[in-house]
Parts: sequence; structure tokens; C-alpha cells
Amino acid sequence: MTTETALRDGNLPAEPNSFVGRERDLAELARLLSDVRALTLCGPGGIGKTRLAVRLACDIVPGFPDGAWLVELADTEDAALVLRRVAAALGVREEPDRPLAETLTEALRPRLLLLILDTCEHVVDACAALVQQLLAGCPGLRVIATSREPLRVRGETVWRVPPLALPPAADRLPAAELARQEAIRLFADRAAAVRPGFTLNAGNSDAVVRLCRTLDGMPLAIELAAARVGALSAEQIAARLGDRFQLLASGDRTAPARQQTLRAAVDWSFELLTEPEQVLLRRLSVFSGWNLEMAEQVCAGEDIPPDQVLDLLAALIDKSLVTLDAEVGGHARYRLLDTIKEYASGRLAASGEELATRLRHRDYLLRVGEIIVAQAFVRGDPPWPVRVALYQRVAVDRPNYRAALITSLEHHDAEQGLRLCAALRSPWITYGDVTEGVIWFDRFLRLDGEVPAEIRARALIMRGELAFELQDYAATAECAQAGLDLAREHETPGAAGALRLLAVVALRAGRFDDALDLADRAVQAAREDAEDWDEGLSLSVRAAIIARQGRLREAQRAFEDALAVLRDNNGWGVAQTLYGFGGLARARGDHEAALGHFRDALALYREIDARPEIARCLAGIGWVALSQGDLDLAQSSLTESLQLSLATGQRLAVARGLEAFAVLAAARADLARAARLQGAALTLQETVGHVPSPLARSRLGSLVEAARRELGAPAADGLLAEGAGLTADEAVRLATGSGVGELGGTVRPAVPLQAAPPLSSGPPSTLTAREREIAALIARGLSNRGIADELVISPATAARHVANIFTKLGFTSRAQLAAWAAQRESGPPG
Repeated sequence: MTTETALRDGNLPAEPNSFVGRERDLAELARLLSDVRALTLCGPGGIGKTRLAVRLACDIVPGFPDGAWLVELADTEDAALVLRRVAAALGVREEPDRPLAETLTEALRPRLLLLILDTCEHVVDACAALVQQLLAGCPGLRVIATSREPLRVRGETVWRVPPLALPPAADRLPAAELARQEAIRLFADRAAAVRPGFTLNAGNSDAVVRLCRTLDGMPLAIELAAARVGALSAEQIAARLGDRFQLLASGDRTAPARQQTLRAAVDWSFELLTEPEQVLLRRLSVFSGWNLEMAEQVCAGEDIPPDQVLDLLAALIDKSLVTLDAEVGGHARYRLLDTIKEYASGRLAASGEELATRLRHRDYLLRVGEIIVAQAFVRGDPPWPVRVALYQRVAVDRPNYRAALITSLEHHDAEQGLRLCAALRSPWITYGDVTEGVIWFDRFLRLDGEVPAEIRARALIMRGELAFELQDYAATAECAQAGLDLAREHETPGAAGALRLLAVVALRAGRFDDALDLADRAVQAAREDAEDWDEGLSLSVRAAIIARQGRLREAQRAFEDALAVLRDNNGWGVAQTLYGFGGLARARGDHEAALGHFRDALALYREIDARPEIARCLAGIGWVALSQGDLDLAQSSLTESLQLSLATGQRLAVARGLEAFAVLAAARADLARAARLQGAALTLQETVGHVPSPLARSRLGSLVEAARRELGAPAADGLLAEGAGLTADEAVRLATGSGVGELGGTVRPAVPLQAAPPLSSGPPSTLTAREREIAALIARGLSNRGIADELVISPATAARHVANIFTKLGFTSRAQLAAWAAQRESGPPG
């Protein structure tokens, strides 16, 4: 019997709708296929492998005289049928007494042909064997395979299909620019097909971006979401994606069953896994990114020995269910796409082992966090860079630590929760998450249950440290004193840290004698506990207090004592002391020495990415540069400092940075900008309860007098009022020239000019932006505790704001204030 080849131009299907995006991917793949003979497009279900393969084939088919042929294998359950399906698609018939593979190979040998094998993962071995044989016998053949795992044949190039491109997370782009992003384009295109007239606009763009990000840029999920615009708005769809598998439960009835719903797409992949692979995948759902050690420690058990985790993890990567992420600290990191994570979490809950896995996750993070933080700031062996890398691991795993905190809170485990908080105290400060830290400490401190005195005392002291970072000095003193009393009562360590906190609170209040006495007691307590680094930090605080008293020579010696103790014991303390040396040199007018010390401290802080301290060192450099007349250095240093301070929520640092920019603007003869910035700085300082130093008040007076001479008193006072009405973000943009009120422009005041106080008046009679916000909450009926929860501040801070509002407005009751707020809402702005 003869062979019938019946080869035509190909059998590529017409595309059912427009193909959106992937222009760069298509160009890269076309280039690859000019060099390689077997290309496998790998990726999870719903990522768009089939559409991409078909579009690629359509683009390059002119280079194949014998056409491009698609063989769909999704419904081929028996691997033995793969060969027959391919032969049938190509029109090759079986011959008697001759293997079909041999017949097919002979038929294709003279052909220049592109063969597409679609959905190979469930028959991957049969596909691999066939492709290997055909490539060996057919020199003009090119193969594109789509699969959730590679074929692993010689000469194969594996190309991981990425999600559709999303807008940068940090940028807020206008609707017109968003419409050029691949994922957004796909949603808009499919939504318009469901609801004609649908367009991306300012009203729905945020919701569309949010839902596309939540769906990982996965084309199938985005198309299923877009199908819902017939009944829901984009905002409603985005809000309901917490249960994406329920929401995205209907799609194209003519599509393969595995592509009709999101759950079906992921079910298809999950059911193809071996049982150990399924167990590992569902346990990995407790992580928000992980490395191999973490997976071995948390996910192994009697059913999965630790030495098998690596092979199982590699298999899940091959099958496109786990994504290999960037390397951190010499360790490869892995993650699950959000859709896969949610699916695996459901499987974990159904398995009955969710609690045990989450507790192992929590206990592992606690153990590692305590080890790392205990070592991170201590110098010696291993070297400082190694310890910095360890510390950065905690920062990378902050989402995992949040999950561990939630686990402890849900189980009312105050002891483990406070230990986790203690391990996270430094990262919270370093990365500007202080308010988050306050919330977690307070939650666990309020829980009932027995907690060892040492752990509770340490937690109270650390809670005080976070309050100090927020300039909540009343809460700082309250927590420090409570921690000190508990440590003294139970003879546990911690007294030195509590006394240091009380010393700096006294220093901020101008009680220098009390501050020095408390610092001396802190030094003594550290010596009693035989903690060298604690002693060094206490000595450094003592030196700073002496410096604030103007005793610079004595302060120099005190800083030297601190550095001698800290040099080999605590890198963080060394940086703090070097910063103190810089401040001393600046006070003496030794600008070069000050720059040297600030830069040395900055280098250490940059190694651990300690953002608030980086901002502080840069501000020091900026002030020295202003004194030297180096305005370019001042501009660059102060810009980075101010932006970091704003990003990390350091309001007092922002206020001081605005002051520095006011001086810089005056040095450049831009007195209008200087006055605005000074008005903003004064308001922000008032908001945080900060009293400017005599030097700062003198500098302010000089600047204002210069503005009044140059611009006239009414104009100068008006500009100060404009600045007072700006938000912190607006003031920072004004200072750095990145938007609001740039040179030559105008700043629209947030309050009328006449409502803001002239500088020469007494206490301001109008409310700051923060006070207006709190007044609105009072009018809504919120208590001080409710206001604190709403604004994520302490109740003590909320109470002080409320008292200030009543004083300024002359009210004695919340009812009066509510009536006043209602009148303002109904009347003209004022």
C-alpha cells in the first residue's frame, strides 16, 4: 500500500477575536525559530500559550512552503494515540506491516513544514519521543509545542510565556497611557465586546489596573473578568476578586472545558501532579515568597522527606506552577502567582493540615528572625557584610512575617506574637513601617494570657521606641517606664534600654539635667547586665545630651568613649556615634570633619538600607553644604533626604527638611518659595508637637524679615499662609521642584489666605490639615480611640489633637464641634 501525504497549506484556525499585545514576545520567538528546531512554550494554564503559538505560526508561515499544522492534544487521554493524532492531522495514513512513526517520518522528510503540538503536558513522554524521532529524520521540520512542562528533548529551547505586561506598581499613569499596557488593553478590548461603548477612563482605570494586577496579568483570567462587565462595573469586579474562582466561573462555552473557568484551568494542572507534588504545592501556599531552606523546614514531613523537597520543587517549576524569582543574599527565591496561591490555599484548607502548616511556618520565621536580629548589628565574626545580608533576609520576608503575626493573633498567642514583634522591631524602624509595628505590638500587649516578664518588659520598651520614632513622647515615656518597672521587679535585662528612652524624652522636653541623670543610670544598668553594646549605646546618648548643653569638648570625649565600646560590637551603634561626631563638628564650624563623619555614618546605614537614618545623614550633609555655599550638593542631598523622610512617615524629619529647603531657596534669592516652605514647615512641626530650637527660631526670623523687606509684609504673610495650607506631600513637591508650585508658578492654598495666621501673631486660630481631618471624624461621632484606629495613631496623640482643636476654636463640647463642622460643609469654604 502506498503512502498518501495529502499535505496542503496548513490547518491554522482563524482567530476568534483580536490578538492583543505580545509584540515583543512574537519578535523574539520568530528570531529564535530561525535558529532552533524545537521550541516549547511553557507556562501555567490560562497564560495564553495556544494563542501565542497560533499567532506566531501565522506570522512566520510564509517561510514554510508546506504550511503550518496545528495538532490539538488536550482531549487525547491515551498517550499511545498521540502519533495517530499527528498523522491524521497531516493526512498521513498507516501502511500495513510498517510502523506509523516510520511512515510519518518518511512523509515529512522532504517537507519544509511547521508543526504545532498544543497541550502536551498530560502526554508529555509520548510527545517527546515523537518529536525526537521526527527532528532526527526530517531536516526541514520545525516544531512548536505548548506545554506546562518542557518536553526535554535534544535541541529543545524552552521559552517561559510571561504574563501580559502591567503598569509599573509605583506609577499612576493617565488613562491614555494605561491603555497601551498589554493587560489593560486586553481587558478593555474584551470588555468592549461584551458592553459596546466601554472605554478606559479616569473613573474606571484604577479599578481595571487593580484587577489586572490581582489576576497576575493572566490572559484567561482577564478575559473571564472582562466578560463580567455586562453585569458589574470594573470597580465591583475588582472588589469581588477575593473569591476569584467563584466570580470567574463562566466563560466561552465553545472553548475547551479546561479553559471555560479559571478553576478548571488550574484544576487541569493540579490533577496532572503526582501526590507528593500536590502536597508540596498546597503547603507552599502559606508562603509569600520563599527559598529552599524555608520550604524544607516548613513543608517537609513524614510524607515528604526534606531531601525530596528540592526535586519536587524543581518539578513544580517545570510544570509552571512555581515561579523562580530573583536571588536574594545568595539564595534563589520562589513564589506562586496569586491565582495559583489562592487555589493551593483552598486545597490546603480542604486537606485538614492548614493549621499545622501555618504553625510550622510561624515557628520557623520566629526562630530565624530571632537568630538574625540578634546577630545583625553585632560586629565581629562573621563579617559585617554577612550580617547585613542576614538582616536583609528579614526585610525580604516581611510579608511572611505578617502572615506569622496573623497566625499568632488568630490563636491568641501573645508570647509568640510579642517575640515576633521584637524580632521585627528594627526592620520596622529601618524600612519606615513604624505605624504597622505599633499596631502589632498593641494587639499582642492587649491579649490576655501569661507572658514571661522578660518578654513583656522587652516588648513594652520596644513599643516605646516605636512611639519615639512617631514623636509620640507621652507614649514613649509611658511604655519605657512600664518596661523599666517590670524589668526591675523581675530582675530581667532591659533596664538600660528603658532608661535611654526616658533620657531622650527628657532631652526633647529640654530637661537636660534629668536627661543626663537618666543616661548615667542607663550606662550603669548596661554595665550591671554586662552588655557592652548596650553600654556603648547609652554612652552615645549621654554624649548627645552633653552636646545639646553646648559642652562640646566634653561631648567629644563622651562620643569617643562610646565609639571605643561599640567599635567591635555593634555596627549600628558605630553609625549612630559617627553621626553624633558629625553633629559636633558642625556645631564647631568644622565643615570638612562634619562631612566626613556624616558620610562614614551614611555608608554604614546604606549597607542595611536604614532609610530614616539615611535621610538624617543626608540632611546633615545638606546643612553643611548650605553653610559652605555648595548649593548643588545641598540640593541633591536634601532632595533624597526629604523624599525618604516622606516615604517612611518621619513627619518631624519632613518638617526639618522643609526648613532646610526654605534656607536653600533664600540662598538662591527665591524668597517667595522660601516663605511658602517655611509656612509648611511650621505647620508640620506644630502637628507633631515639636518646639523649634533657638537656632531654628533665629533662622526663621531672619528669613521672614528678608521676605518682608523684599516682598512686603502682606505678601510675605500671605505666602507663609499658603505654605501652611499645603499637605506634607504637596510641600515636598514644592521643595524638590517636582510638581506643585514650581518656580514661576502659583500654589493654590488649601485654606484661604486670610484664615492662616500671620507669623507675628500668637497661637494660630485656624486648624492644621491634620486637625481638620480629626474635626471631621469627631463630627462623625468617633471617640478618641476610634480616631486613633482610623488614623493609625495612638489614643494619646488623638487626645492631644482634640484638646488643641477645642482650644483653638473655643469650644467645650463635641456637640459644638459637630455643629461647626456641619455649618462649614453647608456653607462656603473657609
